Order: sequence, then C-alpha cells, then structure tokens
Amino acid sequence: MPADRFSTATRLKALGEHAAARVYRARIKRRRSRLTGRAALLALVVCSLVVALAYPMRQYISQRSEIADQRRQAQRERAEVAKLREQKARLRDPAYIERQAREHLHYLMPGETGFSMVDPGARAERSTDRGAGDRPWYTNLWDAVDTADAPKAGSAHR
Repeated sequence: MPADRFSTATRLKALGEHAAARVYRARIKRRRSRLTGRAALLALVVCSLVVALAYPMRQYISQRSEIADQRRQAQRERAEVAKLREQKARLRDPAYIERQAREHLHYLMPGETGFSMVDPGARAERSTDRGAGDRPWYTNLWDAVDTADAPKAGSAHR
C-alpha cells in the first residue's frame, strides 16, 4: 500500500504543480491585459492630443507663411516708394523738366529754330495702308463682324 500512497502523493504533487503553472499563466495574462488596456488608453490620449493640436499647428504654419508674404510685399513697396521719391526729386529740377519737354513734346525755346525730318519710307507705307479712319463706317463694321466670325487659329471645327 505504501506504493499507492506514494503514487497518489506523486500524482497530487504533479497536479498541484500543473495547477500552479496554470494560475501563474493566468496572472501573466491578466497583467498583459492590464498593460494592453493601459497602452490603449495611452494611445487614445496621444491620438486625441494630435487631433486637438493639428488645427492650431496648421493655422500657425499658414500664418507664418502669410507673415513672410507680407514682409516681402512690404519690401517691394518700400523699393517702389524710394523710386517714386527719386522721381519726385527729379521733377523738381527745372533742367530735367526742360529736357523732357524738348525730347517728348518737341518744345523749343524762343529764338530757336526746329527742324522735323520725315522718313521717306514711312510716307509710302502710310499711303498703302488705309487705316480704319480712311474708310466708311459701314466697311469698318462689316470687317469687325467678319473678324469676329472668323475661326481662330488652333481651334478645330467639327
């Protein structure tokens, strides 16, 4: 009989070790599930922070871009103002005004004699080209209608 007791005790011991191993594995699984829950909560918090900060960050970046554009525009405007001030200073000089009047308006001072040179080629060109002012109004109207109805270059008709 002692052999049966020994075998029963051995069996109980083996069953106890097996049960202890199962309990240990269950504890580990429970710990893992807690860790997974914590990780999910942490991931949820991180995602909500990213979503909450995405719009303000986008606004910040776009505003920085607008500020840079405004600074470039202000620099261009400062250069334009400097150019206009320079032009204003030149226009206060009587010698500059006189030179501009002579060049562009063909003005002469009293006692000076002006000469105009006519290009012979320009006169022949003008006589062959009848402008819109030399033709009757109905011809100009009809030419405008023809031009508007004419197919444009590069467009295909079906």
